[in-house]
Amino acid sequence: MCNAYAMTKSQQAIREFAKAMYDRSGNLPPMPGIFPDMMAPVVRNTPGGRELTMMRWGFPPPPNAGRLPVTNVRNIASGHWRPWLDTAHRCIVPVTSFCEYQDEPDLVTKKKTPHWFAMSPERPLFAFAGIWRPWTGAQGSKKAPIEGDHLLYSFLTCEPNDDVRPIHAKAMPVILQDEDEIDAWLEAEINDALELQRPLAPGVLRIVMTGEKEDSQ
Repeated sequence: MCNAYAMTKSQQAIREFAKAMYDRSGNLPPMPGIFPDMMAPVVRNTPGGRELTMMRWGFPPPPNAGRLPVTNVRNIASGHWRPWLDTAHRCIVPVTSFCEYQDEPDLVTKKKTPHWFAMSPERPLFAFAGIWRPWTGAQGSKKAPIEGDHLLYSFLTCEPNDDVRPIHAKAMPVILQDEDEIDAWLEAEINDALELQRPLAPGVLRIVMTGEKEDSQ
């Protein structure tokens, strides 16, 4: 499960990569560590064109599934997720690297080691295939909950590829590499869009940092 990623490129780079016509993200600094329940940039469809905006990471959980926000979505056949898979509620999540923790704890520290994956050491932009929804209620920490209307996002996962599997054998995010894949996820009919829920070819990703909780490179 991916519960940390980084986005360190500029707003202009995101807009160009995603062909976003509108930017409502405000002043967007580099984000070397994005974690559940944080605000982060996404690009979604609007009637006037694609929009770069800020949303909070994590959907409300299904009934009887606890209270933690759902950051990764695998079972898209579930009725809990199907309403948010239309083109109006698909989004892309800009990323420069993402973190997976080693399945087995380190023999010395007894802790699981974080590994950061990117396309290359230069951390070029790519995207997760995401979904978003409006929601009204309390979000944020228990000590400082934020009541009101929220825009929430999560992203799809799939089987891990050969690059990720030795570290985390359960899943990896659904990754969109280029303009054609972004267009397909945001605009295609649902069955065609969901063909993108597949692992990347081997050799596309590489480990660019190990042991750190943020990718501050």
